[in-house]
Amino acid sequence: MRILAIDYGDARTGLAVSDATGTIAGETRVIRSRRMEQTAEAVAAAAAELGAEELVVGLPRNMDGTEGPRAALCRDFAAHLADLTGLEPVLWDERRTTVDAHRILSDNGRHGKRRKETVDAVAATLILEGYLAYRRGR
Repeated sequence: MRILAIDYGDARTGLAVSDATGTIAGETRVIRSRRMEQTAEAVAAAAAELGAEELVVGLPRNMDGTEGPRAALCRDFAAHLADLTGLEPVLWDERRTTVDAHRILSDNGRHGKRRKETVDAVAATLILEGYLAYRRGR
C-alpha cells in the first residue's frame, strides 16, 4: 500500500510517497502554489498518479500540544483533500519536522536557495517516516 505524506505550506507543499509495501519512504516532490484549492488539486492528482491508498497530512501543533491557526488551515486542507480523493487523510503531528529538515539539509551542505527548494520535501519525508514507524509498531 502506497502512503503519501503531505507537508502543507503557504507557498510550497512537500510530498513524500512510500514504496509499494508501505514500509520505506521513496520519491519526493514539491508543489509550488499559494492557493489551497490549487494545491489540493495537485496533491490529489499526484496521489492518483502514484497510486496512493492512504494520505497523511502533517498537523502543526505547538510545543505544548495545542493547536493554532496553522493547524486549522491544515485541517481545512485535509478536508478538501478528502473531498477530492475519497480518502480520509490521517492527521499526523509534525512538530519540529521543518526544523529538523533545515538541520539535515544544512548538515549536508545545502544552504540558501538550494535548501529552500527542498526543505518541504524533506519535511514530508520526516512526516512519512514517523508515520511508517508508528504503523510498524502497532
